[in-house]
Amino acid sequence: MNFNTQDDGRKKTFNEINITPLTDIFLVLLIIMMVIAPSFQSMDNNIKMPEINSGLSIENEKATVSITKDGAFYVNETKVAADDIENNLYNMISSLEKKEVVVRADKETKSSEIMKVMKAAQNAGFEKLVVAGEPLSKKQQQDLKEKDELGE
Repeated sequence: MNFNTQDDGRKKTFNEINITPLTDIFLVLLIIMMVIAPSFQSMDNNIKMPEINSGLSIENEKATVSITKDGAFYVNETKVAADDIENNLYNMISSLEKKEVVVRADKETKSSEIMKVMKAAQNAGFEKLVVAGEPLSKKQQQDLKEKDELGE
């Protein structure tokens, strides 16, 4: 941005921009974000994440059994009664490339609920069972409940 100024009959060009006010605004915004950012990390205190040291990502091509903390079972996001898990897994096994079941459970889920899934998977013919290292988030539990209420 050039400004021409008149001084003693000669033209002078002013082509400098003062960035000090802009820098001040950015510093204030940075400080505000540093103060607010930690509150975004702990929005959902209802789910207690289990601690794991390492792991692999979960592929969507596998049979997934989800268990909420209140004991509701979902096979690939479809609500299933505890007695029908084995039948659902048996019907799925022929369409899967790998005979593998992934169990996703909340940290507060009882071990007996996970044992039911293990027994059902073994009886259905699955060769491998993986217990995921992260629980269902509150949003995922709510989505599953909404799907159940809508009858999907």
